[in-house]
Formats: sequence, structure tokens, C-alpha cells
Amino acid sequence: MSTRDPADSADRPATAPAPPGPPGQHHGARQQTDQEFSVFYRENIRPLTGFLINHGAGVPVAADIAQEVMTDAYRNWGHITYPKAWVHKAASRELVRKIASVEEPVDDIPEPTSLVPRPDAIAEWEAQHDALHLLRSLPMKQRQAMAWTLAGFTPTDIADHLGLPAENVRANLKKARHAAAAYLKAREEEQ
Repeated sequence: MSTRDPADSADRPATAPAPPGPPGQHHGARQQTDQEFSVFYRENIRPLTGFLINHGAGVPVAADIAQEVMTDAYRNWGHITYPKAWVHKAASRELVRKIASVEEPVDDIPEPTSLVPRPDAIAEWEAQHDALHLLRSLPMKQRQAMAWTLAGFTPTDIADHLGLPAENVRANLKKARHAAAAYLKAREEEQ
């Protein structure tokens, strides 16, 4: 996998081959597609990585999944109607696949990338983000509802994208908010 940031390239990501265009697509249309994707990538790669971290992924895993999903999005760009929802749903599914595969973590520190320029500082970064401890303590369904909400999706959007009843999403979100309030109250009492 290339560690080059697609946002650094005016043309297209180094990890993705040129997407097949419709027959007769001219250079101008390809260039416009590349520019649209480049803007989307720059605006969404870091929030998508944060979304995965909020789901419980470690920083290196979240960065890898986000990059893989963005590469897939680039390849399918002409067929995606709602890109933000598409990448979040694809990233969520990929994270579930990684968790289900029960891959053993590697003890080596990952190589620097544009998304994780200082892999050795990940533990320090995680310690500074107190909300991660809260999110990781939540049951999966509550964490999922909270991660999607923090990414800017409404309960109805979340229900549509995950194929769940909106009432279930709202209930999990309510439980997550109560857990957050209890967590913050306990933290205040410690100080």
C-alpha cells in the first residue's frame, strides 16, 4: 500500500488506478471527476478516520481502513450517489470484518503515513482524547450509534444506512448519552 496522501496529488490517488470511464469519456470529464474526488477526500479522510476510532479501532487500523475505503470510493466514484454515507458504511463494514477475522495485533510500530505521521505518538494522542475511553467502554450498538452521530448523521440516517429500525438507533443513542453523563460525573467527582 502506498503511503502517499491522495490530497497531495492534483491528479488522483497513487493507490488507485484510473477508474474506468464511460465509453468516449474525454480528458476533461476525467479531470473534473478527479477534482471532485480530491475535494471530497480532503474534506472527509480525517473525519472518516476519527469515525473508525470512535467505533473502537486503533489509530493505525482506522487510518488503513479509511485509506482503503477512499480508494474503493475513487474507483466507484461515478456510481456513488451519497459519498459521505457510502464511505462511512463501507468503513464500518470493513472494521467489522477486521474484528471478526481476529487478526493478531503486530507488536511493531507501524510506518509513518500522511494520516499517522508519528505512529510512536499514538498512545500519547489517545490518552489526550478522554472521549475515546468513554466510547470504548460502551457496548457495540451504543458505540456504533454514537460514532455515526459524532460523524454528523441523524438517527434516521443511521437507521437507513445500517438497516435498523430508527427506534433502536434512538434507544442506543439515549443509553450512550446516559452512559456519557455518568462517565463525566464520575470524572468530575475524581477531581
